[in-house]
Amino acid sequence: MKIPLNEPKIGDLAQRYVEKVLQGGRVQGNGEFTERAQQWLSEYIGGLPLLTHSCTGALEMAMLLADLEVGDEVILPSFTFVSTATAVVSCGAVPVFVDIRADTCNLNEHLIEAAITEKTKAIIVVHYAGICCNMDTIRNVATRYKLLVVEDAAQALMSSYKGVPAGALSDLACFSFHETKNVISGEGGALIVNDPALEDRARIIRDKGTNRHRFLEGQVDKYTWVDKGSSFLLSDLLAALLYAQLQEAEDLTRARLRHWQNYHSQLEDMERAGRLRRMSVPAECLHNGHIYYVRLENAERRRHVMEQLNKQGIGAAFHYIPLHSSPAGKRFGRVSGDLQVTNEVSETLLRLPLFPEMGHKADIVLDNLRECC
Repeated sequence: MKIPLNEPKIGDLAQRYVEKVLQGGRVQGNGEFTERAQQWLSEYIGGLPLLTHSCTGALEMAMLLADLEVGDEVILPSFTFVSTATAVVSCGAVPVFVDIRADTCNLNEHLIEAAITEKTKAIIVVHYAGICCNMDTIRNVATRYKLLVVEDAAQALMSSYKGVPAGALSDLACFSFHETKNVISGEGGALIVNDPALEDRARIIRDKGTNRHRFLEGQVDKYTWVDKGSSFLLSDLLAALLYAQLQEAEDLTRARLRHWQNYHSQLEDMERAGRLRRMSVPAECLHNGHIYYVRLENAERRRHVMEQLNKQGIGAAFHYIPLHSSPAGKRFGRVSGDLQVTNEVSETLLRLPLFPEMGHKADIVLDNLRECC
């Protein structure tokens, strides 16, 4: 594509940090840059940040911390990446799919209570496009029913809800630093532990189920296998790239938001004419410009516009196929209520290219969209 959907920006700082790790000869996890990146996240978000090899890994850790047993249920949206659900299924639990809001594509907070049963253990919220869910209502429901709340904040670093950063709005939060995200390490993620009672076990789970961290801190004279766990560590080589990106996160976010706002203002006339529907951001949310999407009239219209843009070398794309309608979703999950909005959004949403150094390319996207839409 002449104008890809995403194009990461990696500067000289990242190259210097990566070279430092290579020259030092220690590329495994828990090195200097792992500590630096975790400290940055701690200062920005709070809690206990633990770098992981992926957001999938962070979600799997979160579900282990939730103490899920076979047959337990976890409420989540169907309009999300598959890892949100597979983390639940890997514990033998059941993902319960709930519909989303038409304005934000986030979990509809007013439908959660109807999905709760005596088997429900947790709620996973997904901050779609970097726009936070209505966390006040969700946390109130969770408190009343004594449920764990987990943020799938894969897309939401540098976003906030009522002034509180994404990742600090729940018991546990999971971030992605995949190449497609705003801040990247190629592959990578982080688990943020906001409940101090879960911190020690989170470290054990990340260290393959051993109490190695206690050994390194001098609390025990040897370490051994004490709990469930796996190898979730991120290489310090990738942590070096991540730390450079974190130091540049504010600049990267500002650049994305400029292009996001340009799209949003330029497309207002097309929305007024009924040719498309623009994104909607609640007043209490500050987002990070992760995605700009439009909603078209129907699936056929979306297909036509996407094909025309792609022919011009513009990497416009749809997004998730609903998990509840997938073969594995039908096999492992349960649907609560009518998921009409989820189905409609999946058929009509079209993402536009958005990355920090778009320059005049954003205007080319807009010109072509006006011609074919």
